[in-house]
Amino acid sequence: MKRRVFSGIQPSDVIHIGNYIGAVRRWVELQENPEKDNIFCIVDLHALTVPQDPLVLRDRTLELMALFLAVGLDPMKSTLFVQSHVTVHAEGAWLLNCITPIGWLNKMTQFKDKSIKQETILTGLLDYPVLMAADILFYDTHEVPVGEDQKQHVELARNIAERFNYHYGETFIVPEPMIGSYGARIMGLDDPTSKMSKSSSHIKGHAIRLLDDPKDIERAIMRSKTDSGSMTDHAPEIRFSKDIEKAGVNNLLTIYQVLTSKSQEAVEQDFANARGYGDLKKAVAEVVISVTEPIRARHSEIISDRAELERLMKLGAEKARAISEPRLRDVKHKMGLSL
Repeated sequence: MKRRVFSGIQPSDVIHIGNYIGAVRRWVELQENPEKDNIFCIVDLHALTVPQDPLVLRDRTLELMALFLAVGLDPMKSTLFVQSHVTVHAEGAWLLNCITPIGWLNKMTQFKDKSIKQETILTGLLDYPVLMAADILFYDTHEVPVGEDQKQHVELARNIAERFNYHYGETFIVPEPMIGSYGARIMGLDDPTSKMSKSSSHIKGHAIRLLDDPKDIERAIMRSKTDSGSMTDHAPEIRFSKDIEKAGVNNLLTIYQVLTSKSQEAVEQDFANARGYGDLKKAVAEVVISVTEPIRARHSEIISDRAELERLMKLGAEKARAISEPRLRDVKHKMGLSL
């Protein structure tokens, strides 16, 4: 029996190289695994936890669907759909809300971090981990590819599944987080101690968007922060390190490693004779541009055919409903709701 994989990404902005390395690139690899049944979702309901311009959100949702296809996701191999097009997510979230203790949500680290930045804290910001649990649980998901910062939310989904199963009988599969051994957490080019973020991608020099012009990519990487490094033959030693002082170099090396699929030893050997951090930055820029240019070109072609994109979104939603609606009916029946 295939193990089902579910993951999603918000259409809040154009995805950046950190999203690609930590999530989307892995999705493309997963869809070639014959032992996996993959579902990848544009989670537009999650985007509403902060104010959105309706027209911009619709455009970005369409652009993200085009980007899914441009990076290599195949609607014939994976289920690709938009969250709000399948009402199971919203209805299922309410049902799960009714068995989830508020104390569990108050403990969520991301809620604490994000609420500090908000003048008005919206209910959706507190409650979106339950919506995320519904995303996962109503598809009988076994594995959830996430970054380390989202692991706590998968743990919440596990707790909710176990609580429901205890009260109403075995119903939900208890999912497991899938976290990459490396490259799952790409840091900001301007501040390598903080994760590269879509919400900060408008800040000049912070992130590399997947659709950026090659000149902009090169400029951002060449201006990225590194460190003073240790001196070997009057040149900085370029190697992986856990030292906070070398976070910038480590970040660039990680990007290079993941995109070249090389071992740490091979990467360090590539830069054994580097004259300085300029050589490192130039090499990283070349690799990033070589990966993103074909994606950018393909996206330009796909986005021009809106009718085809909408057809594929509709197809994906139909496939998603066929999987999730039977589980929703089961849950409603067990909770005593008339059908």
